[in-house]
Amino acid sequence: MEGDTPVAAVTAASQAVAQVAHTGFALVMDKIYYFIMVPMVYLAIAFFIAAIVVKIVKMIQAGAAPYQLAIYPLPKHPKLAALRDTFGMTQIRKKNPLFWFFLMMYHLGFLLLFLGHLDLFPQINFVDPASRHMLGAGAVGLMVTIPTFYFLGRRFRGADRAISTPGDYLFLLLLLFLFLLGDMISWGNSWTANGFVMTKQNFAQYFDGLARFTFADPRLVLHGSHYHFVVLHVLLAELLLIVLPFTKVVHTFFALPLNMVRRTIWTRK
Repeated sequence: MEGDTPVAAVTAASQAVAQVAHTGFALVMDKIYYFIMVPMVYLAIAFFIAAIVVKIVKMIQAGAAPYQLAIYPLPKHPKLAALRDTFGMTQIRKKNPLFWFFLMMYHLGFLLLFLGHLDLFPQINFVDPASRHMLGAGAVGLMVTIPTFYFLGRRFRGADRAISTPGDYLFLLLLLFLFLLGDMISWGNSWTANGFVMTKQNFAQYFDGLARFTFADPRLVLHGSHYHFVVLHVLLAELLLIVLPFTKVVHTFFALPLNMVRRTIWTRK
């Protein structure tokens, strides 16, 4: 028995070191998770707004285009025509109906996705606050995920492949994984036996803390091992906000005002 004592002591010491190391690693990860879930949210939003403002200033400073940008023939109701140009995308529908279909599905899904995230704030209730379902009960996620698969696939063939850059692929992959993680959270919440552990009400508490700048640890209201997936989903959303102003997709924010200008101001010249 005496010969076993050193072995037992070494084993106990090794377990103690491993426990300390695990505890130290867990503390570091907790700090990283907190930074992603709280401070980085504010930083990403602030960066996005600042980048958009800079882009708008550059557009204004660039001056008028040296060529006519008005759209003809002139409609009787130019503002309604601008809305049709922006949201109807009639030229795309005529040239590529399949692409137009997925674009329309994506834009409608993105609008519902935005409303679904607003619904997580306690003051806004599109869905019954007591419901375990989020807006659309998982269907909204499909409305953005399926078109993203299509957009990514078309980049690998024909003329789209010739004009695609590595950034185009990376951006679509970022969107795809962001949506897939969101789908997993929404579907798990709606269609599994016990939900996603974190309920709609838990997410509402987290969003409320962000809105009121409490800087509280989200782990206090978002429980369970699924927290890792939520952190990754939030991280991808923050990366999206950071890179979006430098992508081709940023035209979305300027489409309506530019079409208004092209249908009204420039047509008067």
